[in-house]
Formats: sequence, C-alpha cells, structure tokens
Amino acid sequence: MSLLSRPAAAVRAATSGLPRPFWFLWTGVLVTRMGAFVLPYLALYLTQGLRLSAARAGLVLALYGAGGAVAAPLGGFLADRVGRRAVMVTALGLGGAGMIALGLAHRLEVIAPAIFLVALLSEAYRPAMQAAVGDLIPATDRVRAFGLIYWVINVGFAVGLTLGGLLASRSFLWLFIGDGATTIAFAAIIWAGVPETRPTPAARAPHAPRPHPLAGFLVPYRDRRFVAFLGLSFLFALVFMQGFGALSLDMVAHGVSRASFGRILAVNAVLIIVVQPFLGPALARFNRSGTLATGAVLAGLGFGLNALARTPPAYVAGVAVWTIGEMLVLPVAGALVADLAPADVRGRYQGAYALAFGLAVCAAPALGMSALGRFGSVAMWSGCLAIGLIVAAGHVALRPALTALRRTRLAAGATPAG
Repeated sequence: MSLLSRPAAAVRAATSGLPRPFWFLWTGVLVTRMGAFVLPYLALYLTQGLRLSAARAGLVLALYGAGGAVAAPLGGFLADRVGRRAVMVTALGLGGAGMIALGLAHRLEVIAPAIFLVALLSEAYRPAMQAAVGDLIPATDRVRAFGLIYWVINVGFAVGLTLGGLLASRSFLWLFIGDGATTIAFAAIIWAGVPETRPTPAARAPHAPRPHPLAGFLVPYRDRRFVAFLGLSFLFALVFMQGFGALSLDMVAHGVSRASFGRILAVNAVLIIVVQPFLGPALARFNRSGTLATGAVLAGLGFGLNALARTPPAYVAGVAVWTIGEMLVLPVAGALVADLAPADVRGRYQGAYALAFGLAVCAAPALGMSALGRFGSVAMWSGCLAIGLIVAAGHVALRPALTALRRTRLAAGATPAG
C-alpha cells in the first residue's frame, strides 16, 4: 500500500525522529511567516499610504532588497563567530522592533534608510537558522527537515497574505505592528526552546598568527566547487522568480484577468502545501545533484510552456510543472549546502547561498520584464527553458565533484575548515 493511501503513515514518515529544538524553529517560522504582512503590501503602502510616486516607491523597495542582500553574508559570518542562537534572537528582536518603528515614520528621508536597516536586521537570522538546522539534523534527514521548513514558510505566507489584506483595509499601521510583533515572538520562541548549536571552535596553537577576519569571511568563495554550485543556483533563481514578475505581464497581454491570475498562481501554493511534506523522505534517497538537475529541467519546462500559453488552463499547466521543479530544488539545495559546509563555517556557506539567491531575486524582475518587452513572449519563455536546461547540464557535470566533496565533508564531521 502506497504512502498516499496511508496519510497517517506518510505524516509520521515526514515528521518523526526530528529533535525538539527543530520544532521550535519550525513553529517560529510559522508564526513569523503568518505575520509577514509588510513586504507583500509595501508598494501599496508607499504609493497609497504615503503618496509616493511609483518611481520613488521602486527605489525604496530596492533598498529593502539591498538590506537583505547585505544581511545574508553578514548574518552567516556572525552565526559562525558569535553563535546561531545569539544572531537569531538579536536579529529578530531588533528587526521586529524596527518594523514597528517604521510604521510610525512618515518622512521619506527617515523611511528610506530605515527600510534598509530593518531589512538588514530582520533578514540576518536566515543563514543562522539554516545553519542551526544543519547542526541539529544529521545528513540523512536534512532534505526532509529543510523540506518541512520550506513547507511551513509557504503555509505561513498564504495565511499572512489573507490576514494582511484584512489589516491593510483597516490601517496600514497595523501591518507594521503585526509584522513586528510576530517577528519578536519568533525571537522569544528561539530563546525559550533552541539552544546554541554552533560547534565548539578548535583551539588555536599558542603562537599561531591570528587570521585576518576578512579571510574567514571569504571562506565559501574560495571553495571552487561550491562557487560553481552558487552560479547554478543564481541562474535557477533568475528563472524561478519570473513567476512573480514577467508572468503577470504576459498573462495580462493575453487577456487573462487579474482574478484569474490570482487563482492560477494559487496552484503553486496548493501543490506545495499538499505535496511537499511527503516528498522529503523520498528525495533523501537520491543523489542531491541528480535531484537538482531534474528540478531545473522541470522548472525550465514549466516556464517554457508559457511560450505556447494563451488561456488560463495552459498557464495552470505551466505553473504546475515549474512548481514540481521548485519542490525538487529548493529544499534539496538547502540540505546540500549544509552537507557541503565544514561545520565551523556552516553559517557562512548558508549566507553565500542566500546571497546568490538574493542577487537573482533583485535582478530577475528587471531582466525578465525587459526581455519580455524587447523580444516578446516566445523568446522570453524559450530563454527560460534554455537556462533551465543549462542549469540541469551544469548539475550533471558538477555531480561527481560535489558528490565527492559532500562525502569528504560529511566524513570530516566537525573538523574546522581552517
């Protein structure tokens, strides 16, 4: 009898054996994502609440992205130097307080730098959290654990969008208060239930020279095989983020209504919520690079189908295909980063991965919309298919090197990177 015909057994397979601190992290992610009200409605707040022009609002939004990009490597570095728990509690506590204060600001010269700082603070926890998951969970269970984190992010975000709409209809200020309060609640959950997981640093020889701090900061970028993986992750994210930018413009150009657009994209959330928890135990049995290559093909194919799409059902088919690819890639990539990183620099490796993805998130809307406008729908989506296939080929080519590196790093355990 299959797992799908035995839901209780499937749930046990997806959730059993994971340590108690992991579930505190999982619960905290749910709470903060359910309260992630501000970012989805920030453009609306800036243009309607503060009466900024679209151009100025776009620049302010770019500052949030810049803050998040800086937060990724910085948060990872501090997670390795100071500790996972300390970084998470401090970043979430200050970020939540800053979000509430931001809601009380009304002058652009205050709001613009404040948004950068709030993003820098509140996003710095992510590499530390991912490093903590890697510390807590053995390699055999990491795909399952990162899959559950990925799943709860999507569940919380779906709930948060609905609640945020209700709050925004009453007052924009409540968006900031609710977002900040749930972020602070996440910090409290970590304080209550997540111990420090950072491996004990190896003792330095009595007269050994102290390494320059910048040298430690750049450790992930000196790992050539990992840098190649980061490049493939960047390209994948360029394609994946078209689902939240160029896709809407293409649908409108083909006469799809805004209401239908919302329902089409909802297929992404529904598939993730229903399917993702049961994928983890199955995916863990396969080679990481092979899974990433398969996911990249499906993502490229899903977006490539938009070149032929003219009706809502055709767009739904594309969304369904690239969502399956997304579910294969994102949790497995997070687990692979944890596997590849030496234990004492795991935060920096997660920060480097977050930076690669964040840079693609910043670049994707401009590149996608520009390509759609200049070259048309068929060329744009065919290009996405081509990039997906290139990424897949890259993972296949990199598979022997990454598999060997993963095996070496897992065998080394907590041996310092040097």
